Amino acid sequence: MLVEQLYTSCLAQGAYFIQSEGEAAIIDPLREYQPYLDLAAKNNAKIKYIFETHFHADFVSGHLDLAKHTGADIIFGPNAHTNFKSTVASDNQEFKIGKLTIRVLHTPGHTLESATYLLLDEHQKPHCIFTGDTLFIGDVGRPDLAIKSELTQEDLAGMLYDSLRHKIMTLPDDVIVYPAHGAGSACGKNMSKETYDTLGNQKKTNYALANISKAEFIKELTTGILPPPQYFAKNAQLNKTGYDNYDAVSLKGTTPLSVNDVKHLIDTTSAIILDVRKPQEFATEHIPNSVFIGIDGQFAPWVGALITDLKQPIILITPEGREEETVMRLSRVGYDNCFGFLKGGVDVWKQSGNKTASIASISAEDFSSKFAHSNIDVLDVRKPGEYESGHIEHVCSKPLDFINDWQDSLSKEKEYYIHCAGGYRSMIAASLLKRKGYHQLIDVAGGFGAIQKTGIKTIHTACASSNTN
Repeated sequence: MLVEQLYTSCLAQGAYFIQSEGEAAIIDPLREYQPYLDLAAKNNAKIKYIFETHFHADFVSGHLDLAKHTGADIIFGPNAHTNFKSTVASDNQEFKIGKLTIRVLHTPGHTLESATYLLLDEHQKPHCIFTGDTLFIGDVGRPDLAIKSELTQEDLAGMLYDSLRHKIMTLPDDVIVYPAHGAGSACGKNMSKETYDTLGNQKKTNYALANISKAEFIKELTTGILPPPQYFAKNAQLNKTGYDNYDAVSLKGTTPLSVNDVKHLIDTTSAIILDVRKPQEFATEHIPNSVFIGIDGQFAPWVGALITDLKQPIILITPEGREEETVMRLSRVGYDNCFGFLKGGVDVWKQSGNKTASIASISAEDFSSKFAHSNIDVLDVRKPGEYESGHIEHVCSKPLDFINDWQDSLSKEKEYYIHCAGGYRSMIAASLLKRKGYHQLIDVAGGFGAIQKTGIKTIHTACASSNTN
C-alpha cells in the first residue's frame, strides 16, 4: 500500500496518490496531469479511478484531462451533476484498488455533494480519510459557497455538524486525516499549517469537533466569514461543465511574442500585460499599464481574486525560463486565454525605443519619519485579520482582496503610501491603482514587518472608519 500526499504550497492544496497491486487512484488532482502519469509510471501502476471530494471552487481540477489520458473513471459523491461522463457514487459505495478499498462517505455541508473517502487496508481496517473541504486540520470548510435559493449558510452549517459527528467522528482515533487544503486557503478560517493529522488529535484540538451544540457550531462557523474571492463560483462551474484541454492552453500561452506582436494585441484586443517578476524589479521598471502579480507568491489565488474575467486576454512578462510555469499556474484557476510572453521582456521593450514606467519606493525608516512629521495618506492593504492584530494608529484598512470595491473612493490628486506585510501585495495594489490613473504612489519597502521595527505607534483595535485619512 502506498499513500502519497502531493501538496502544492502556493495553492495550499493537497492531492493524493494511492497505489496497490499495480492499480492506482488520484484524489483531487490539479489541472496539470503529467505529474500523476509520471507517478503511476514510477510505481508500475495504472490509474483506475479519479476521486473528487467535491466541486472545487478555488482551483480547476485535472480530472478531465487525466481521465482522457488514462481511461480512469471520475467519481463524485452523491448529489453531483456533471456535463461529462462520471460516476455519481452512493453513500457507503465501495471501490477496489488492488487489495485496498475506498468507501464513499457522503458528508454534505461545505457543498451538497461533498464526500469523504475512507481508505480501508487489505484487512478492511480503516487507515485514513480524504476529507476534501469537510474537515481540515484545525478547521472545517466554509458553509457559504453552495447556497441555493432554498438553503442558507446556516442550513449547510447544520448539515456539516451532522456529517462530522455521524460520519467522521465515529471512526477510530488512529485514522489519518488528509484534507484538501491547509493554511493560506480561503476555504476555511483557521486552518493549521500542518497538512495531515490523526483524527484522535483533531478531536482534542479542532474547535469544530468539540462537544458543542449544533446551534453553537452554526454560530461559530457562520461568524466572521469574509466574502469568497470572485473566481470561486466560476471555477466550481468549470469543474462541473468542463474546460479547455490543458496541452492546448499551455502551447498557446508559451508562444514567444515580439514587441510588435504585443502592441498589435493590445491595440486589437482587451489584452493586459501581466508582469510576474519580483516586486522591486517591477517597481524599478515596467511596461506602462502592466499589472504586477509576482510568480514567487500566492500567484494563482491573487490572479483569481483581482482579474475578474476568466477569459481576459493576457500577455506575460516573466523571468526567463518560467513561462511554462506561469501559464500552468494561471490555468489552475481557469485563466486559459494567455496569448504568450514578450520574448526578452522589459529589456527588449526599451531597446525598441518604448517608454517604461516605475513606482517609487521608500524605506520603513523614512516612512515612519514622514508619518511622524506630516499628515500623509496611508493604504494598509493587508487582510482584515492581519490589520486587526496590529496596525498603524489612525490608518484604516484597505484590503487588497477588495481593491475593486474601494479604489474609486480615492483621490487622484493625493499622494498615497502603500504597505502590506512584506511588500508583495502592496506592489500588486500599486500596479492596479496606477492602471486606474493614480500616479502619486509610494510603496513602503518591507511592509508592516519593517515598519514595526522603527518604533512607530501601532494598535490592535479595529478602526471605526473605512475611509483613508
